[in-house]
Amino acid sequence: MEPVVVFRTFDLAEAQLLRSRLETAGLDAEVTHENSAANLDVPGGGVRVVVPEDQVADARELIASAENEQ
Repeated sequence: MEPVVVFRTFDLAEAQLLRSRLETAGLDAEVTHENSAANLDVPGGGVRVVVPEDQVADARELIASAENEQ
């Protein structure tokens, strides 16, 4: 199953925190392109949080609810 990007940022700590929240919710999340945070690789799209295709809807719902809490 292909990984799908559900979140992008240039803040590695933010990406790792979100990955942790997704994993706590039972999702298989990973952080990719970690080096983008160090050199602000704008064309590369920054640090990414990815999940398997079949978990995208749940991940996006969790991300949206977390953004509403802020």
